[in-house]
Amino acid sequence: MTATNVTVPFLEQDPELAHRWSAEKAEAWMKEAGWLVGCNYVPGNAINQLEMWQKSSFSPALIDRELGWAASLGFNTVRVFLHHLLWEENAHGFLQRIDEYLAIAHKHGIRTMFVLFDAVWNPFPKLGKQPQPKHNVHNSGWVQCPGYDVLNNPANYDSLHSYVHGIVSHFKADERVLIWDLYNEPDNMNLASYKDDDYIVHKAELSMALLRKAINWVRAINPSQPITMAPWQNDWSCDTKITALDNYMFSHSDIVSFHCYENKSGMEARIQDVKRYGRPMLCTEYMARPFGNTFQEILPLFKKYGIGAYNWGLVAGKTQTHCPWDSWQVKYESEPELWFHDIFRENGEPYILEEVEYLRTLLNVEKESLQEVA
Repeated sequence: MTATNVTVPFLEQDPELAHRWSAEKAEAWMKEAGWLVGCNYVPGNAINQLEMWQKSSFSPALIDRELGWAASLGFNTVRVFLHHLLWEENAHGFLQRIDEYLAIAHKHGIRTMFVLFDAVWNPFPKLGKQPQPKHNVHNSGWVQCPGYDVLNNPANYDSLHSYVHGIVSHFKADERVLIWDLYNEPDNMNLASYKDDDYIVHKAELSMALLRKAINWVRAINPSQPITMAPWQNDWSCDTKITALDNYMFSHSDIVSFHCYENKSGMEARIQDVKRYGRPMLCTEYMARPFGNTFQEILPLFKKYGIGAYNWGLVAGKTQTHCPWDSWQVKYESEPELWFHDIFRENGEPYILEEVEYLRTLLNVEKESLQEVA
């Protein structure tokens, strides 16, 4: 199978730039928001974004409990993934569950970044009962949005308008929604897991074509919240080295965001690369302990530069992101001694108590017992 070839216009022909927030407006938004620190969140009982939101498995009580743990650390924001299949199945019910979730998060002083599209992990999402986790395999059940069948056929892209328009227009003035992340790692080929190159050979070009549509759909709504997108790799140091897709995402975001799991020196180099875009910054994925990318090493750097921070993972649940990426190739009979991501066990016990205490001190949380929080 091969993907449909897509021709993408040059950046200077893009009309979306006319509706981008000014740098001054973006700076004012960031100043009002304060230092944003939180995590990427999926409940411990959900293997993916479908299981998080489907009526049969949506768990407000569990979300309430776990976001309470997040708030106990001083987290004031989380990043949460949505999916178009949920909208197509029952738009009204999906909106009701999102609203219920937002009420819970708001109760805990947490504002949410919603992610609309995601190019990572399984390219064949299906509604209904989701698979059980593969033993100690990192994100063994996460799904792409849209999947291969939609992304590989640009004629299908307009079918996604209802999803984007319906979600964003419904919450366009909702202060509980912090920002819209339009596309997570759109050129990720998942070469260490599902190997998208076996199915789709022009993924970056196809994703940019969908992203261009999504930006125009959202700009037409004119939400009160800014938009961002999530580049994750490659060389961002200058215009001659950066990819067309990454440059497009940085150049069209109101607030720029990026992912980085490198150590302190690598992270600082990434920050310097992204600073040239002259926008407030969010790092929407970081924290991989085996790489030296820890809270103690990285958060002071973000604080120094005023960068919002979203580590991957809160609870080591069905996603099993406490296991490393290489668990797709290396068999782990028991949990790794050094967790990759995540902060709490499913019962609320901190993986590393000193790490939790560090976060609470850095984020000025009032002292209280972890037993009371759990």
